[in-house]
Amino acid sequence: MAATLVVKDLAAGHGDKALFAGLDLVVAPGDVIGLVGVNGAGKSTLLRTLAGLIPLEHGAVQLNPPTATIGYLPQEPDRRPGESLREFLARRTGVAEAQERMEAAAEALGTGAKADDEYAVALERWLALGGADLDERAGEVAADLGLAVDLDLPMTALSGGEAARAGLASLLLSRYDILLLDEPTNDLDLEGLEKIEAFVSGQRTKSVLVVSHDREFLARTTNGILELDLHQQQVNFYGGGYDAYLEERATARRHARERYEEYSDTKAGLEARARTQRAWMEKGVKNARRKQPDNDKIGKSKKIESTEKQAAKARQTERLIERLEVVEEPRKEWQLRMEIAAAPRAGAVVATLQGATVRRGAFTLGPVDLQIDWADRVAITGANGSGKTTLLGALLGRIPLDEGRAHLGPGVVVGEVDQARRMFEGGESLLDAFRVAVPDQNPADVRTLLAKFGLKADHVLRPAASLSPGERTRAALALLQGRGVNLLVLDEPSNHLDLPAIEQLESALDSYPGTLLLVTHDRQMLAAVHTNRHVEVDNGKVSAS
Repeated sequence: MAATLVVKDLAAGHGDKALFAGLDLVVAPGDVIGLVGVNGAGKSTLLRTLAGLIPLEHGAVQLNPPTATIGYLPQEPDRRPGESLREFLARRTGVAEAQERMEAAAEALGTGAKADDEYAVALERWLALGGADLDERAGEVAADLGLAVDLDLPMTALSGGEAARAGLASLLLSRYDILLLDEPTNDLDLEGLEKIEAFVSGQRTKSVLVVSHDREFLARTTNGILELDLHQQQVNFYGGGYDAYLEERATARRHARERYEEYSDTKAGLEARARTQRAWMEKGVKNARRKQPDNDKIGKSKKIESTEKQAAKARQTERLIERLEVVEEPRKEWQLRMEIAAAPRAGAVVATLQGATVRRGAFTLGPVDLQIDWADRVAITGANGSGKTTLLGALLGRIPLDEGRAHLGPGVVVGEVDQARRMFEGGESLLDAFRVAVPDQNPADVRTLLAKFGLKADHVLRPAASLSPGERTRAALALLQGRGVNLLVLDEPSNHLDLPAIEQLESALDSYPGTLLLVTHDRQMLAAVHTNRHVEVDNGKVSAS
């Protein structure tokens, strides 16, 4: 069913903090609107509000037609204990809820016309969401994605790569009329990115609103960009794709600065003129008050007349100032100014694996022979589940080997941003979790450092696990600046980061002098960050160049 999402004068906030206001938007069939903004601008809040998961604070959300189905797919695949992959897919596609409603309506059949109508509506919704053939389609999609597991396997038993493919499968299987997608590209490999791009771009009758920090994905799929500008407290819509948005935004910001500077210069000039005119007027009044010779009445009259003219000119200038259209100064954006603190150089050989083999159930990594030398900058690529994270764990000595040897060179100081951001998953406060890694720093210095990464007073005392994925990522990056490292290990570092922070990370990596191991599927990051070696991991087999 072709459907349109209409948003009028929407506002939202957290407590007394306003996120956005006056938001108007129409997402028509065939539209793919990218939703961008810094972390904390309210992107996920907007999606959850549109999905009906958060009550409306102000404004209205309408579906046309009203019976249209709307699906929200959150950032993380929320693996629930005891839920199988089959049940996960049914829940995420809306089929499970539709089936519950249909079964409840079926129990009331025959009790009246209203009950019969309710069953007919519930059945139609279940069919529209693809409930009739979901199991058959789920098996086909899972096989196509390389998700070679039993659909009745618990979601909690899946690896990180398998969970990412399960999340992608739930999207490909969905038949919602309106799709609200929150970071759907996170954790996807290049093959998965191609599939989701084809799916989103091919929705000619669907309406799509998508949050993504994958610049290449946005450039390839969107035909409009909605920007939540937290710093300027503005909501801006740009027609055209992502590249057009970047150009138009830069032009708009330049013009806004030019308008303010023109207003500021004009006002300053008028105020200076008014001050001069008032000074002349006051000087004239003083001269007029001086005792004049009795026979100099003409001179006295001229001085009074001149003073009155200066007073009139001053009043006229002041009215010009009052009539100026006020132009507010564009607020300076908060920017992440990131540096990576470098520890003293390690030895010539940083890490080695010799005949290394790791076995995990049916999966085997290796045997691997690999040497990482000082100042190597290594891009590690491969499909999800191929063994990239296992390879990192083996190199760092974190994962025990079943065969072979692993050696970490003397003087190596590891700084890591792992894919799961495990360091900040516990129940202790962010401040306490951070200080475990930098025990020599006092709390005031830690607070100052975290504030530079946008983690302020309302963040540092919260349980670390309660932070958003983006906030946990920024905390991990702050740690790289807070302690010197000479082996930097980044596993999907751009996941959950906003676009300005990704660009700052890329800039910081350019000036980092130590050894770098980078795992990423961010195509623009792979192009932007200089590397001199490439390691490919394919189903447990490792090749290096």
